[in-house]
Amino acid sequence: MKFLKEDQKRFYNEQGYLVLDLLSEEEIQELSDEYDRVFNLRKHENTEATWQGDWKKENKKMEVKSIHGMQMFSDAYTRLLLNKKLLDACEDIMDTSNILLHHTKAHLKPPGTGSPFPMHQDYHYFPFEKDSMIAVFISLDASNTSNGGLCVYPGSHLLGPQEDKGTQSGWHYCDQTKFPIEKATPLALTRGQVVVFSYLLVHGSYTNASDGVRRMHLIQLMSAEDKPLKDMHNSLCQGMVLRGENVHRKADISKRHHKE
Repeated sequence: MKFLKEDQKRFYNEQGYLVLDLLSEEEIQELSDEYDRVFNLRKHENTEATWQGDWKKENKKMEVKSIHGMQMFSDAYTRLLLNKKLLDACEDIMDTSNILLHHTKAHLKPPGTGSPFPMHQDYHYFPFEKDSMIAVFISLDASNTSNGGLCVYPGSHLLGPQEDKGTQSGWHYCDQTKFPIEKATPLALTRGQVVVFSYLLVHGSYTNASDGVRRMHLIQLMSAEDKPLKDMHNSLCQGMVLRGENVHRKADISKRHHKE
């Protein structure tokens, strides 16, 4: 290990997640400012991403604003992908120096109407052979149970893939009676804190019942030594090498996608 302490790595292996302080105040402020700029410029575009399906207990209006591929909108989020401390921590957790980008996305929960997320595993959206996939969850606002914060089932990653109870194509979630959000462990995060977790960890988030927004940014990373089990969730900049190399990528120009 180059960055994490032994007890941090042990905690991750046992619990499936780890809360870290990786960003400076200057980095957090820049990301916050750029986040607001990007969302404000696109406030009239369709960014609604409330989770669909029959998991919801309430019928009142709920909403979540989402933009995928933030690195395509702001250089601050491109530089974030190459943040040394972040990649040092991920290298220790993933046990590989060859780290690839899978995708990024930003979720904004409006005050009062910010929708909860059902308990789910990211696995069902992009399963991999070696389960190397991790999420890097950056809380751009202090978050808790009142404003739509993240919650997890510690150790649930050790159970492996759970039954997918999603009832609509493209939306996946676990059995909400087996993993009720009421029994999940809430993660109270300070502004700018980072949570790294396995894509097998059962997790979700609460309703934003507060009078302020709750903003987060998510980066999903994979090992260059791993392979997807299905051709799905192909995202912007997927496969970009953030650290190390990708020896499995082909350079055969006969299969290029664009004619010159």
